[in-house]
Amino acid sequence: MIRYTFITVLLLLTAFVVQQFIPAFTGLYDSRILLVQLVFLCAAVTVPTPTMLLLGFLGGFLWDAQCALAPQGGDPEIYNMPGDALRFGYSIVLFGAMGYLMHGVQPLFQQGKWQFSAILSGIAIFLYLAAEYLLISFIRGGFIINRATLEQMLFTSILTMLFSPIIFWILFTIAKMFDHSIYPDADRKRRRS
Repeated sequence: MIRYTFITVLLLLTAFVVQQFIPAFTGLYDSRILLVQLVFLCAAVTVPTPTMLLLGFLGGFLWDAQCALAPQGGDPEIYNMPGDALRFGYSIVLFGAMGYLMHGVQPLFQQGKWQFSAILSGIAIFLYLAAEYLLISFIRGGFIINRATLEQMLFTSILTMLFSPIIFWILFTIAKMFDHSIYPDADRKRRRS
């Protein structure tokens, strides 16, 4: 279990590096593949709650360190207090909420039905983006949503979800390498047969 947890942490850290090289799809309203969130979601359903919370904290902390602490644009002496930026730490809460959503289907996943978790990863990404947009709108003091924003969130969710079978395959391979059972209910049923 410890080796599998260590490898999932390394996989999450690797996703941060690879995320830097994934371009936006300009033909689809600048939607992107959110690899970090996808790796977290797929790993979250394969581990117990404390490990999921550790991955959520690590993922949210590093996501904020990468995004929220970046320069906001303009001369830093003039724009020293950006009023429309989210504060550091909000992603930790959003990652935790996504992780608990995935944990809700963990009984199905443990029976060997990973396909539902793959679909739920797209839904979780959409809810993550919607929550982030609502927080930004709240901070800015106005809620304006247009079709392009909705389509960007939708296409980002779908594109990210389409890559979930690859991430699950990687996690299954890692679990097999370290002799770790990520769906024990299905293994028990096979042993009885």
